[in-house]
This record gives sequence, C-alpha cells and structure tokens, in this order.
Amino acid sequence: MNAWDVIVILAGLGAGGLIVWYFWLSSSSGVRVSTVEGVQELTVVVKGGYSPDTIVVQHGRPVRLNFNRQESASCSEMVLFPDFDRSALLPEGAVVPIEFTPEAPGEYGFQCQMGMFKGRLIVE
Repeated sequence: MNAWDVIVILAGLGAGGLIVWYFWLSSSSGVRVSTVEGVQELTVVVKGGYSPDTIVVQHGRPVRLNFNRQESASCSEMVLFPDFDRSALLPEGAVVPIEFTPEAPGEYGFQCQMGMFKGRLIVE
C-alpha cells in the first residue's frame, strides 16, 4: 500500500462520514412561523425537498402553510399531513395553501406521496 492508496481510502471514509451525517445525523432547529392576523403562516418551497423542512408552530392556533412547487418531479406532486387528515395536489408553479389547527403539542411528519420528501412540524 502506497501513499496514494492511503489518501484515497481516507478521502472515501471522509466522504462516507459526511453523507451519513448529512442524511441521518444532522437536524435543524426549525423555522418559527410568524403570525399574521391570527394565523400562523409560512411559505414552503418544494424543490428537491421541502424548504424549510422543519417548521415550528404554536398549538391551538390556526396554521396556513403555502406550498410553492418549483419543479416537475412526480414525487413532489402531492403533500400529505396524515396526522391532520390533510393532503393537497401541488401543481408546478402554483402556491397551494394547507390550513389546519394543531390542538396538541408534539412532533408531526409530512411527506410526499412516495415518502421521499419528508418534513416535520414541531407543535409547541
């Protein structure tokens, strides 16, 4: 084994470590939703995933999440909020609101219909 072999092995291990951290170990603290006229409202951009993918809201207050789909991938055609019995088709280039009122604090997931794009809603 020469020096180049060691460099390639170390680079591969480093890249693998970054991939594991990015996809499985990193987490964001979330974006707090601002309140406008009594409604907690935020725009979520759909492009290769959800941005932001972690949203923080207050329980007992209405929430309006405006989904803006900026891609044509079939996975992003729909968003599902199973815990709130809500879903919506997301036409490309359109802004689609989803409204609900979370009654109990907790962490709730949302996702595309294929389960590839995932986000979380933290209710305080």
